[in-house]
Amino acid sequence: MKEIGIYVHIPFCKQKCLYCDFCSFSQKESLQKEYVDAVIKEIENCNINKSDCAIRTVYFGGGTPSYIEAPYIEKILESVRAKFDINPDAEITIEVNPGTASFEKLNTYYQIGINRLSIGLQSTNDQLLSVIGRIHTYDEFKGTYDMARKIGFSNINVDLMIGLPTQSIDDVEDSLNKIIKLNPEHVSVYSLIVEENTKMKELIDSGKLVLPDENLERQMYWTVKNTLQKNGYNHYEISNFAKNGYESKHNSDCWNQHEYIGFGLSAHSYYNSIRYSNICDLDEYIENIKIRQIEQNITVHEVQDAKSKMDEYVILKLRMMEGLNLDNFFKLFNVDFRETYKNKIEKLIKSNLIALDCNNIKLTDKGIDFANIVWEEFV
Repeated sequence: MKEIGIYVHIPFCKQKCLYCDFCSFSQKESLQKEYVDAVIKEIENCNINKSDCAIRTVYFGGGTPSYIEAPYIEKILESVRAKFDINPDAEITIEVNPGTASFEKLNTYYQIGINRLSIGLQSTNDQLLSVIGRIHTYDEFKGTYDMARKIGFSNINVDLMIGLPTQSIDDVEDSLNKIIKLNPEHVSVYSLIVEENTKMKELIDSGKLVLPDENLERQMYWTVKNTLQKNGYNHYEISNFAKNGYESKHNSDCWNQHEYIGFGLSAHSYYNSIRYSNICDLDEYIENIKIRQIEQNITVHEVQDAKSKMDEYVILKLRMMEGLNLDNFFKLFNVDFRETYKNKIEKLIKSNLIALDCNNIKLTDKGIDFANIVWEEFV
């Protein structure tokens, strides 16, 4: 029996961050119950059954899953358990934002079997948090983190952002020092990407906010990488660091091209070599499920053939610091990697973007800085 992951999207937020282009909404509280009911119906009507697979991971993302009432999360998780067999040691994660997670909510999560929290900090500088539209302060994050530890959570990720307007190296170092002192099991570090149709894009285009230059942003990244590694965190994926044994199973499975099913608005799925997703219109999503036309919510993006599956595998594996093992590639696809991608890898090795090391192809330090160029070679 194959093992897969489950992703559940909760699109509600107290306030949308200025940089966010995810499928999420503020001031839609009146639709929360209808939405949760719709997600449960979608789960119940999924054509994948207990006999098809076992669930290795469950991930509640958003949006802000901790914004809605905890009993809603409990009902959704109960429906997943009723529909599928969840492994006894499954990793079950929920994203939490300070300012939306009370002691009662966190305790409910713990009692219903959620065993991993991902807390959105982004920065320990309150002024920076305000600049990017976060609703919390560092002290509120610290309160949320301390409550989680008191309740018993022993697997916590902290999100950090770099490349923010007005951010300095000192800001990044201060955030790192405070995070390391708290000793979370996992740290995710993301460079700000200014997306179209966001308030952040509007403010930058108008000159009201100014981003750090590229060299400073890269200096921030290497400061993060070197500091976390010196303090016992394994850099296992281009944006992720973990204490030994605490690598994110859900995300690692995605990067290793394992299958997962998404439920809820805009949720993506990868199953039987097909990539598809739900629509991002909240009212339409709910209505289609009410009238039992769930299939109207689904858009198929790709039906993979052998070549596209190989190309995607290469891109995903080159996100991982361990790189791509040539023997494993041959076992999966029955072709020789060096022959299949000869021209591409010769070009990338010559440019010092990748290196062949002990039968593994890996990003070099330069390749880490120019990873998008490497990945684009295999698109």
